[in-house]
Amino acid sequence: MTDSSALGPEDRKIVTLARSARARNGVPEGAAVRDETGRTYVAGTVALESLRLSALRTAVAMAVASGATALEAAAVVTEAESVSAEDLAAVRDLGGAGTPVLLAAPDGAVRLTVPAG
Repeated sequence: MTDSSALGPEDRKIVTLARSARARNGVPEGAAVRDETGRTYVAGTVALESLRLSALRTAVAMAVASGATALEAAAVVTEAESVSAEDLAAVRDLGGAGTPVLLAAPDGAVRLTVPAG
């Protein structure tokens, strides 16, 4: 388990944004990513009949669509105990293998930090 109080302010911010997206939209997951310029992209789970994306993959897609060329960090708030391989691959594709992914519980407590690679 990662001590949430040990996170820097920018990492706490993306966890808070991910948590608020999950709650506001009533979706299973909320996610936020921070790009190389410090901009953040926030998303919830997409569950349409013709399109299904996790919150983290949606946030990465939003960053790419907005011109981001790298990621500094990512956060996902979920009840799941781990980050899916597909989510880690999306972060790795844009951010590189060392990009930290913060996995937080619905209450915002960070359970673990894993590298995308």
